[in-house]
Amino acid sequence: MNYFLDVLKKYAVFSGRARRKEYWMYTLFVTIIYIVLAVIGVVSKQTWIPIVFYVAILLPSLAVLVRRLHDTGRSGWWVLFGLVPLAGGITLLVFTCLDGEPSDNKFGPNPKGFAPAHV
Repeated sequence: MNYFLDVLKKYAVFSGRARRKEYWMYTLFVTIIYIVLAVIGVVSKQTWIPIVFYVAILLPSLAVLVRRLHDTGRSGWWVLFGLVPLAGGITLLVFTCLDGEPSDNKFGPNPKGFAPAHV
């Protein structure tokens, strides 16, 4: 749950880097909360409940995705590639699954806190 709260604390922070674990744990919690709210919305016939959550979580979701892309050494503008049907979503999925750059990059220090020894 800390990963979810940490992302919410950085509500609109698009700079820096996000670890793979941070991104996927956040995505897991958002999915669980959304499903629970959708079920509550259907049972209570209040379809607006999951929509309000989705709108509220949109900005931090974009921010953590951009930080995840930064961790892999890519610009946050790659998010726009997700608008391309099928290929965009698959590409972003692959990028979010890749391990981050092991050393500091132009977007910030390694969020794992260590850099490999140079041989």
